[in-house]
Amino acid sequence: MSNSFLAAVKERRTYYGLSKEVVVSNERIQEIVNEAVKHTPSSFNSQSARVVVLFGEQSDKLWNITKETLRKIVPADSFAPTEERIDSFKSGYGTVLFFEDETTVENLQKQFAAYADNFPIWSNQSSGMLQFVVWTALEQEGLGASLQHYNPLINEEVTQTWNLPSEWKLLAQMPFGKPTFTPGDKEFQPLEERVKFFQ
Repeated sequence: MSNSFLAAVKERRTYYGLSKEVVVSNERIQEIVNEAVKHTPSSFNSQSARVVVLFGEQSDKLWNITKETLRKIVPADSFAPTEERIDSFKSGYGTVLFFEDETTVENLQKQFAAYADNFPIWSNQSSGMLQFVVWTALEQEGLGASLQHYNPLINEEVTQTWNLPSEWKLLAQMPFGKPTFTPGDKEFQPLEERVKFFQ
């Protein structure tokens, strides 16, 4: 591992304060996402990841959907913090939506029955790797991001709104934009309690 790779891993942080100010071009963001999707590993090289990138008003539409979905289930007298949080995501430049193609996973389960129970797990693991790659790459371009999970509450409306294949299962949402604040220091548990080496 190169020092630059480890530096990128260390620099990736969660940003909740975002703005719509342009940091890099849409074309550069598309390039990053395409490279990440192409080169992130997947079990049996299944390439089951699917991604949708929403810019500007399209991203705003996603967070409006999320807000109105939550409004139906969060008590009105305690909705203000929820609305504030959703609006912070909406204030960003765009959102990356991460999906897994369930048909691809199901076909692998049929083809390799002995591993059938593992394929959904491996699919989620691959998606997690992709999310991290995109997140870190966006950070390297000067964009802040966070990872959100309003699925499955919004899955059906997202599929309908953007006319996506029904077999695409939404797993995560990543709002991104220009950071409006610097996150505080992170606290770390002692590594000796988390890692063991045997030689």
